[in-house]
Amino acid sequence: MWRKIYEDKLLPVEEAIKLIHDGDKVVVGFGCGEPFGIENALVEHYEEYKDITIVNMLTLGNSPWCEPRMKGHFKLNCLFASQSNRASISDGTSEFTTSHFYEIPEILRTYICPRVSLVTVSPPDEHGYVSFGTTVDYTKGTTDHCEVVIAQVNKNMPRTFGNSIKHVRDFTAFVEIDEPLPEVKTVNISDVEMEIGRHCASLIHDGDCLQLGIGGIPNAVCAQLTDKKDLGLHSELVGDGVVDLLESGVINNKVKTTNMGRSVLGAAFGSKKLNAYINDNPAVELHPIDYVNNPIEIAKNDNMVSINSCIQVDLLGQVVSDTIGLSQFSAVGGQVDFVRGATMSKGGRSIIAMPSTAKKGMVSRIVPLITEGSAVTTPRNDVNYVVTEYGIAQLKGKTLKERAKALITIAHPRFRPHLIAEYKRRFNEEPFTKEEQAQLTGTLREKLKDDREILHEKLEVGKERMKETRETIKENISERIPRRKEE
Repeated sequence: MWRKIYEDKLLPVEEAIKLIHDGDKVVVGFGCGEPFGIENALVEHYEEYKDITIVNMLTLGNSPWCEPRMKGHFKLNCLFASQSNRASISDGTSEFTTSHFYEIPEILRTYICPRVSLVTVSPPDEHGYVSFGTTVDYTKGTTDHCEVVIAQVNKNMPRTFGNSIKHVRDFTAFVEIDEPLPEVKTVNISDVEMEIGRHCASLIHDGDCLQLGIGGIPNAVCAQLTDKKDLGLHSELVGDGVVDLLESGVINNKVKTTNMGRSVLGAAFGSKKLNAYINDNPAVELHPIDYVNNPIEIAKNDNMVSINSCIQVDLLGQVVSDTIGLSQFSAVGGQVDFVRGATMSKGGRSIIAMPSTAKKGMVSRIVPLITEGSAVTTPRNDVNYVVTEYGIAQLKGKTLKERAKALITIAHPRFRPHLIAEYKRRFNEEPFTKEEQAQLTGTLREKLKDDREILHEKLEVGKERMKETRETIKENISERIPRRKEE
């Protein structure tokens, strides 16, 4: 029975996109579940459409809707700025809608009200159910309230457990386009990120439940958790960094107080490694983001630890994570959702982790005042731990003076004099006693000594490699010269 339903709804992509009408708002799946096959067809036929709004979150591809030729045809309303659309948001070509991640399903349903949903799903199973695979988040929910739902069926989409399936009868149309899923591949972890990861790991205890994102710092944290036991996972999204911890049993969800024995995710943002792990794996569940990121649901996990990054922190503890001045850099995402959920959790902790500097060490991320025009992402009252490569600043329950002093101690040494001067101007006193200053200086000397030793080791290794390379080149030259003489 279901096969007949599916076959009747199966269309060439050129026919399926005719279900989209002038003036429509079209919401599309994001990340590794973005239906590029359908989008490419729309781009190819863009001149046939007028006043279409594309609503999307974080894209891992290009944003063709931002191109000048799309004016009057397509326009982007972005829920998470990325490299391909930041400039168009800044110049007004594209729109940006800000929201906490857990509220986005309701924002879409009640305020934006798209008529069309474009998604990527797996092929149907023997019962006629497709899976949203890597991308349940807000994506699955749109298929409940949009009038037209067009699904790109892609054999590369993994089948996942949880609230991640839907029957073929509930879709308007299907197009079969197999293409590699977008990937977020693991990058090399820097020494600074590794040090930050070490500090974060010191705040994580056996039996804690974790929220981890993607990128260098979450991967560095994962790399330093191999000696932990019985960790849990409840996270809006994860990357490849968690796979080794899951396979080794470090993350086993044994002592979670909700969803025991199961990792709970909103989306998977990794490579084939992560996709292969979550495929048909009953120990990993994907759920809509208004469940995963709801602070009340997060707080049901005892000992919840959230780890998020940011762009800037001021001496009051205000956190800026999604803007640089008036420019939209990313989005609030789930940072506040998990900071508040972890705070409400019994035994929970929230961590904001970042390198102490930006722009190759030329700019301090810890500042007296946030950059003019920037928006505060996480208010100072919500912030607990702030971590840089120079240590940990615990802010909860601290006075304004104590907060500022704690943040100065984890700032890059190059910028501490400026921060100290600002402290004295603001509070009319020296921030540190002579004993505290001596201790801070001593700790810094030890760290610099360790850094020099590490650098020396790397230089020695580099010299050895250069020596080996020179020897190899000499051998190759020696072999070639006799041959030429013979010729």
